[in-house]
Amino acid sequence: MYRVKEEFSGFPSQEKVATLLLRNGIRVEDGVAYCNSIRQSDAAIARAAGVDRRVVRSTLERISGTPELGRLFSGLQSMLLMANVAPEIGCTALEIIPTDATIPGILAGITDVMYKGGLSVRQAVVDDPGTRMDSHLIIVVDGQMPSELLPAIKQCRGVSSVILR
Repeated sequence: MYRVKEEFSGFPSQEKVATLLLRNGIRVEDGVAYCNSIRQSDAAIARAAGVDRRVVRSTLERISGTPELGRLFSGLQSMLLMANVAPEIGCTALEIIPTDATIPGILAGITDVMYKGGLSVRQAVVDDPGTRMDSHLIIVVDGQMPSELLPAIKQCRGVSSVILR
């Protein structure tokens, strides 16, 4: 993420587009944007980023023309986040806010509590916007989260707060 900010320094609109592509897992190959295998139009990306479509075009060309950025963006892939539909699929979603996202073992401590509580984890995703300062861990478990496990999760090393989503 730092390399992206550095590359687009002085071009805030292009940086906005590049950040949007990264956050959404939009792949760029040969100046074309894809959400997995679905081609994305410059106009659609422009609307989402709040910029002119020509800014999108120049950003995609810059990404494709810069080997390091090309390698980064060509490897992106979009992924389903189950947290937003957890109730509809019989699951519970938790958002874990760390005290410091660089502390190792936060996920291990939480999943150990869940394992001992008989819960099955369906998905665990760290949402990291690139700075690690605003990282959140999102965990989706099968069924209902027993309320008695929440204090145990809150007491895990590195956990600041737990939000049921």
